[in-house]
Parts: sequence; C-alpha cells; structure tokens
Amino acid sequence: MSAPTEVELFYMKGKIERWIRFGKPIAERTLDRRRRIATFEAGAIFAFMRWASNGHGTLVSRVDILRACNAGEVCSTVPGVRPGAEILLRAVGWDKVQRVLRAIDVVEALGFAPQEICPDHWRHIHNRLAAGLSPRPYSRERHRAWLLRSTIEVQS
Repeated sequence: MSAPTEVELFYMKGKIERWIRFGKPIAERTLDRRRRIATFEAGAIFAFMRWASNGHGTLVSRVDILRACNAGEVCSTVPGVRPGAEILLRAVGWDKVQRVLRAIDVVEALGFAPQEICPDHWRHIHNRLAAGLSPRPYSRERHRAWLLRSTIEVQS
C-alpha cells in the first residue's frame, strides 16, 4: 500500500502563501488558523503555489506541478511536501509563473481538469520555459491521443 503525499498549506496575509492551484486532495485537515494539510493519493497530479513577500515586494514566486509517488518510487524533495513527489514542472520567478498560470487557464478553457491531462504536457512546458521558448498549447487532439495511449498501456 502506498503512503499518501501530504502538502502543508499556509496563509499569512501579505507575507506568505502556499496553496493548491489544481488537484483533488483525498483529505484535508486544519492544524491552526494559518496551516492546513492536504493529502493526495499516489499518482495524483497537483499544482503547488508558493509566494512570499516583505515590505519591499515579492521575494519568492514559484509553482510546482507534481505527481504524488507510489511507495518505493524515486521522488524529489519539495519544501512543504512529504515525503516528496515527482516534479513535472517547476517555475521560479513571476514572469515564468504567469506563463504557467496562462497554460493552466488554456487547459481549463478546453474543458479539461489540469490534473487529468497528459503529464508529458507539464514536462513540455517546463522544458520550453527553461530553454526560453514558448510552449505549444494543449489540444483536444493531444488529449485524445493520450487517452488512447493510456488505455493501450493498461491493456498490456
């Protein structure tokens, strides 16, 4: 049995925010006024946003799109995520974070839940941003191809 992945969410108005942009936790518990724990089952995909500022402006702006790992799988450590997760996309800096948020909006505008699309699309966006290039948008055709490919993989 796989241990669930826990994500610590935090909110301190105007100072620190950590929240889930998309994904469906299987459970959520409140620790105190500012902290909650969202729990994801193995294989779940979610976007974890982190933002912090001080009196001079934004210090940290980042988004990680992660896949909760199964027990025994290799995973990366991510602050606030226990025991860790597979990183599909990591964007640091407000410009890149905005581009990722726009890509998420495009997926949602097509009528798809971002956690249910092909994980390779998030890797594609990560690689294109790292290379300073514009990512290709997700499409209904790509989604259909991924669904067909995933049903073939299950049958094998």
